[in-house]
Amino acid sequence: MSLEYPEDLKYLDSHEYVRLEGEIATIGVSAFAVRELGEVVFVELPEVNDTVTRNERFGSIESVKAVEELNSPVTGTVIERNDSIIDDPEAVSDDPYGEGWLLKVRVNDPDDIDDTLTAKEYGALVTGV
Repeated sequence: MSLEYPEDLKYLDSHEYVRLEGEIATIGVSAFAVRELGEVVFVELPEVNDTVTRNERFGSIESVKAVEELNSPVTGTVIERNDSIIDDPEAVSDDPYGEGWLLKVRVNDPDDIDDTLTAKEYGALVTGV
C-alpha cells in the first residue's frame, strides 16, 4: 500500500504533522503512524486554552497494538480540538489529513516549524529510501 504525505504539511520524526496557515497550526498524525498503529481505540488531547510546547508531549493515541505519545511541533495555545475523534477515534485512521486532525493551535513563533521535515524527507525516513 502506498502512503501519501501531502506536500503542504511538515512532519516530525515522531510521526506528527503540522499545517501552518498564518498563526494557526493544525496538528495530526501521519498516514504511516496510523498504519503502524492499526485500529485506533482512544485519543487523549489537551483542552481548549491549554498550552502545548514544541517537542513535548501533548496527549496520546492508543490502538489495539500500542499506546504512543503525541508530541507538538509548535508552542502555542490550543484554540480548537477535534472532539469528534475523541468520540470516534477510528476517524483518525479513516482520514488522517482531513477529518482526522487532532488540534488547532495559535502558535507563538511560526519559526518553530523550521526544523521539521518536508514531505519528501519524511517519506524517505519512513521508507528507509
